Amino acid sequence: MFHSYRRSAVSAAVLSLSCCATAWAQSQPATPDSRPAMREITVTGNPLGAPDPIAPVTSLSNDALLLRDAPSLGETLNGLPGVSSTYFGPNASRPTIRGQDGDRIRILQNGGVTADASALSYDHAVPVDSLVIERAEVLRGTSALQYGGSAVGGVVNLLDNRIPTEPIEGVGGRADVGYATGNREKSGGVLVEAGNGRIAVHADAFRRDSDDVSVPIDLPCDNPQRPGEARKICNSASQADGGAFGGTLFFDQGWIGASASTYRSDYGSVAEDDVSIRMRSDRYALEGEWRPGGFFSSLHMKASRTNYGHTEFEGSETGTVFSRDTNDFRLEARHQKLGNLEGLIGFSSESGDFSAEGEEAFVPTTRTRANAVFLQEDLATSWGRLSLGARTEDVKVRSGGSTDPDIDRFFVGERSFRPSSAALGALVNLSPQWRLTSNLAYTERAPKDYELFANGPHVATGAWETGDADLQKEKSAGVDLGTQWTSGPNNARINAYYTRFSNYIGLLSTGNTRGEEGELNPEGEEGLPEYAYSGVRARFVGIEANGTLRLLGNEGLARPEEPSTLDLEWRGDVVRATNTDLYLPLPRISPVRVGATLAYGTGPWAARFGFDYYAAQDRVPEGDRATDSYTLWNASLTYKMKVQRANLTWYARIDNITNELAYSATSILTTTAYPSVPLPGRSLKVGLRATF
Repeated sequence: MFHSYRRSAVSAAVLSLSCCATAWAQSQPATPDSRPAMREITVTGNPLGAPDPIAPVTSLSNDALLLRDAPSLGETLNGLPGVSSTYFGPNASRPTIRGQDGDRIRILQNGGVTADASALSYDHAVPVDSLVIERAEVLRGTSALQYGGSAVGGVVNLLDNRIPTEPIEGVGGRADVGYATGNREKSGGVLVEAGNGRIAVHADAFRRDSDDVSVPIDLPCDNPQRPGEARKICNSASQADGGAFGGTLFFDQGWIGASASTYRSDYGSVAEDDVSIRMRSDRYALEGEWRPGGFFSSLHMKASRTNYGHTEFEGSETGTVFSRDTNDFRLEARHQKLGNLEGLIGFSSESGDFSAEGEEAFVPTTRTRANAVFLQEDLATSWGRLSLGARTEDVKVRSGGSTDPDIDRFFVGERSFRPSSAALGALVNLSPQWRLTSNLAYTERAPKDYELFANGPHVATGAWETGDADLQKEKSAGVDLGTQWTSGPNNARINAYYTRFSNYIGLLSTGNTRGEEGELNPEGEEGLPEYAYSGVRARFVGIEANGTLRLLGNEGLARPEEPSTLDLEWRGDVVRATNTDLYLPLPRISPVRVGATLAYGTGPWAARFGFDYYAAQDRVPEGDRATDSYTLWNASLTYKMKVQRANLTWYARIDNITNELAYSATSILTTTAYPSVPLPGRSLKVGLRATF
């Protein structure tokens, strides 16, 4: 009853915000600066605001983000250079960057910590929705030291402006509605911002409901709500809603703001036909900046508290209950320029309490405390720029055992670590068109609680997972070399990277099986396969490339009074990951990918048509399933119009046009649940975005 009431309340909030915003907008003068757009500079991995980042960064906003909208963060970002997805069905998918996933990818919200359990298990979703995100930034590689050793693979920063960082005059916002045929998804979101130059407020709300996802083959299903065979992924339906309210007070020497947000989701876990997950996440954030003058030109502070939890249900019975309460604090002090040198020093503190209760809990109750100091310095030169970063941390991870007195299989005790990292980057301007970049980094990461203390059956992986309380720090050294060419509308970028781990913590098969109570079975006896977290040497090598080529300009298309263009957007990447102790491939690595899109625009119309080709992935460790090659075709059409003060964008997008049957090489389900969870089949999505 409460669940239905809350969903009705969110729907009412969406409608109320839309109506109030429209009425207020019509009563305000239509000034062009009523709602300033977010600054276009990329801030992730570039806290000093340099015009050209040294690290390889991709930013998505506006139509580019709208046309990628998906229920999960991983699928929204999948296909960007070097980025793939863990794909645990349509609802739980985390980004994979350069072959690395889990706690080697740092997911941030406005530069602060997002606290959840998505890195713990593939079936745990990231509690964010692109309907209320203004920009997503992906930093690839090992240069984001200010975010800790967990950023060794990369950083995803999600910017939502829930705490406005720039003054707002008047009122503005946006509203979205959409419908997709492949899963009968109905989605809607609204965002309103208002201010008088001194005070700015933000409010948003969203809701997303979807049915089971259509696929090209018949699949069996034992879910009581939809038994039998159908061309659907069994138990893949989902519902999600949430919202936020925030505000900022601006004063002569800075600003201070706060926000409160909530996220709720109820979705099926596709690894089992009758298991569902009900998730909640409440986040409270405080952020501010003070510009005192003197040696330190600005002090920037972020603080947040997140209360996260989810319950796994087996039918109607409660299974395992997870909870994580996290506090995060970050302070950055930027100093005045010393000649051509500018930079900052910072301090961060993160603490989290985690618990898992239930017979199938595979991780004990834990407490993690991490404090760090870091610095970032940039030196401008006549030929480009040099960048230096360093970070040292103090990390304590404690296991309190199980909350169930009948379960005594967990280690009880504490481990302490002092990881340190450093990076050096360079940008060289060869000419107005050509630029070279390089990044060299050494990174250390403290093992996570589950890597140290896990000991139990993990339903999502179909294995008995065992941690190692004696694990040492994960250590890696990496180099990234890139070149970029720009000439008018034409551009090309290529990056090559090499990362070597002297101690890579991986979940590796032991060759043993365990019984229901965790006892080792005799050789050859069936049971849950045992996988243990172990440190091995590893190597990641890869190349990413993408660019745009202008095929035709206005002189060759349509009418001269309506600017028209035809561009070819191309992309490709490859990564090769090896366990160099045994010279065997590491699991769940993306195959070679190439793609291209023709993008046509004339006046208010824009059309896109393209493909993404995934090569076969047969370089897999023993026990993993190889995947065949496949090609996914897609297309989209948008039309823009203005109605009074509102700008409308109508759009239609069709994915997997040929209804190709495909399985993801980066999904564990391709091995553990084959053939039950292929990639989605053909789907048409139509929608409308209104901005005012």
